[in-house]
Amino acid sequence: MTEPRFDELIHAPTRLSLVSLLAATEWADFKYLRDSVGLSDSALSKQLTTLEEAGYVEIRKSFVAKRPRTSARLSAAGRQSFTAHIAALQEIVARAGLSVVPDEVSP
Repeated sequence: MTEPRFDELIHAPTRLSLVSLLAATEWADFKYLRDSVGLSDSALSKQLTTLEEAGYVEIRKSFVAKRPRTSARLSAAGRQSFTAHIAALQEIVARAGLSVVPDEVSP
């Protein structure tokens, strides 16, 4: 079981969105991340750099038909921090007496 730990770096809405996307895949293309989160190239680059400097993300740069291609993936440390952060959020919700999974809505 993961020890819950709130992570201020991951918690920022844009970074939380990026980390959750990366948690669901092995590698994600820069364009996919940009379009999924709705950021400009420069804003995404800045967020990925912040996550990379924290050791949460690995960046891979390559060329495909002479065009640069950037991909990112969650590092083992990033995955562990994300899991601990989600556990901390679940604890917060549980203290409020709310269910993490919404109750069935009746018509």
